[in-house]
Order: sequence, then structure tokens, then C-alpha cells
Amino acid sequence: MNHSERDFSKIRLHQKRYRRLRAIGRFWDKLCHWLRWLRYLKYLNPFRYLNRLDRYIINKFIGTYIYSIALIISIAIVFDVNENLAKFSTYGAPLKAIVFDYYANFVPYFANLFSPLFVFIAVIFFTSKLAGNSEIIAMLAAGVSFKRLLRPYMISAALIAMVNLALGSYVIPKGTIVRQDFEAKYKNKKRTTSATNVQLMVGPGIIAYMQQYDDRTKTAFGFSLDKFENKKLVSHMTASALRYDSISDTRYHWKAQNWKIRTLKGLKEEITSGATLDTLIMMEPMDLVFSDGQQETLTSPQLRQYISKQIDRGSGNVVQYEVEYHKRIATSFASFILTIIGVSLSSRKRKGGMGLYLGIGLALSFSYILLQTISATFAINADTPPLLAAWIPNLLYVFIAYFCYRQAPN
Repeated sequence: MNHSERDFSKIRLHQKRYRRLRAIGRFWDKLCHWLRWLRYLKYLNPFRYLNRLDRYIINKFIGTYIYSIALIISIAIVFDVNENLAKFSTYGAPLKAIVFDYYANFVPYFANLFSPLFVFIAVIFFTSKLAGNSEIIAMLAAGVSFKRLLRPYMISAALIAMVNLALGSYVIPKGTIVRQDFEAKYKNKKRTTSATNVQLMVGPGIIAYMQQYDDRTKTAFGFSLDKFENKKLVSHMTASALRYDSISDTRYHWKAQNWKIRTLKGLKEEITSGATLDTLIMMEPMDLVFSDGQQETLTSPQLRQYISKQIDRGSGNVVQYEVEYHKRIATSFASFILTIIGVSLSSRKRKGGMGLYLGIGLALSFSYILLQTISATFAINADTPPLLAAWIPNLLYVFIAYFCYRQAPN
């Protein structure tokens, strides 16, 4: 290699090093740019806005809430076992099914159902203890207003409300299906599995009718399907049996046996028949048989879809589904209302103790749950709007919470 070639190879080596250094420099500039923007993420950290007092109250609130759930649900399980043990033995329920199918779904269902009561008990319990130890007095004397004192309570109530809404809307309905199947098999032995003289609209101008439907075999007998256009019958289908294809990849897939279709074209009539026919009819087994508590087995998106479908069909049994849908949202907001009532009643230190005010608070919480049940019953039986029926307890107790807040120490 001569002198010129060596010089040229050195130049190329320096050029590669220079390009590598420039690439590293550009990467470093971009990294510094992104790191400069990452410093703003600290403002999204929720713990940045919580001081020691907030964390202290939130830990007390959440811990007491979980403790009250564990205590009361444990007592409820003991009573339930004592009541149903004979039935479980009579119907031969296996231990694994009792533990995992029944009680594993029994606990979250009732914990979520009585969550407003647990919230109120937790607030009353630990706040009255803080007041008895003069901690509330020290906070107020240090310049913390009662409104500022409510902030960690409201944050805790928001966390509980979000968890309750998520569980009640998506998780618990799936567990309720398993629990209700267990109860129908090993506890009550009562479940609606058939229906007679079922008639429903499965599409615009399309009316389905069946003399009898058996949900165990997913089969309808004495089936007919009428199609109307401009209030005139244009097609009439009959089948001795219609079976739902539960293993099909598509929904609404039915198989008709011994079918006959009459197509009316003015004064002419065309008749076709056969032994079996695969067809799509916009109905499902759950549209034909209704059982108690069926609305509790649907998630909120399924409830919304089912309500819309039944309203389009003109069905009259949709009220309890609407009440259930709105009640899940309204019950979550009850955490805020009962938290304000609980803090307002228990934050003042009293010589006679908290017995009287604890009794008043428990009476209010129990009356809230009772009012929920009464308003739901009125919605189903007395034509009360479902949205109003679900929110009546909250609307009423908002005024009670405001009154208690005005009477609280400041």
C-alpha cells in the first residue's frame, strides 16, 4: 500500500468516526429534549397533591372500610351456612362448588350491594375515634377548615365509587351467573326453564310466535313467523320445531324442522316446504324465558344493548333492566353522600359519646338501602320512570347531607 492509499483509508476512517459521533450527538439532543418534557409528568402524579394529613385519613378510611366488609360479610357467611347447610347436604352439593361457585361469588355480590352501608360504618367508626382523641380539634385549631378536611374523605369515596362501579358493571354479573346456576342446582331447585304462548317482534314488521319453548333443549314447538309490509301479510312460515344452534359461530342461528313457507303475492300464493332449514331469526333464548334476577347477570354494556333491543320490539318487561342499569351508577354516587353525612355527624367531640349519633347514622344508611328497594318496586309496579326511581334516594339524601354539613364544626 503506497502513501496516497494509506492517507485515503485514514480519511475514510475519520469520516466514519465523524458520522458516528454526529449520530450520537443527534440522539443525545433528542433524549435531552424528551427528558425536558418528562419533567412535566410530575404534575400528573396524584400523590404530589396529598400531604401527610391526607394520606393519614385515606389510609384510615380505606383500611376501616375493608375491615368492616371483612367483619360483616364473615358474619353473613356464618348465618348463610347455618341456614343452607341442610339444603346443600340434601341436594349433594360438593364442597368445591360450595366454596368456589357459591361463596366466592356470594362475597363480592353482597359486599358491593351493601357498599354504602360499609362506607358509612367506616367513616363513623374512625372519625369518631379521631374526634375522641381530640385529633379533629387539633386539625381545626391548626387552621384546617372543615371543607379542607373533607378532601381526603372525598378522594377515598371516589376510589371506592370507581371500584364499586367497575365491579358492579363488569365483574360481579359474570360471577352472579355461576352463583345462580349453583342455587338452581343445589339450593332452590327452582328455575324457569319453559314458556308458553310466546309472541314477540323480531324485526320491523316481523312477528314470531311459539306455543311452547323449552330452555333446557333450546327448542320451540308450534312455531310461526309472519312478515308484514304496509300492514299486509306477505309471508307466513310455520315449523313443528325450531332449535337454537348454540355452537354456531354466528348469533340468532336457528334450525327449523318440518317447515312450510307461504309467500303471498297479490292474489297468488307460493308454498315451499322441507324437512330441515337453517335460518337466521333475530331472537335468542334469553329473549324467550325470563327468570328472577336475570338482569343481575348482564354487564352494563349488555344491559344497555338488551334494553335498546327490547324497546325496539315494544316489550313491556324492560323496566327492571332499566332500573338495574341506572341503580349501578346511582349506588356508586351514594359513597359521596353517606361520607359527608358520616363525617358531619362524627367529627364533633361529645361528652356522652357517639352512641346517639351512631344510631342516627346507621338509621340513615339503612333507610337509604330500604328506599332504594322501595323506589325500584314502584318503578316496576307503579310506572315510575326507571331513571327517577334509581336516583330518588340520592336526590333525597343530598339535602340531608347538606343539612348535616351545615351543622358540622368549622
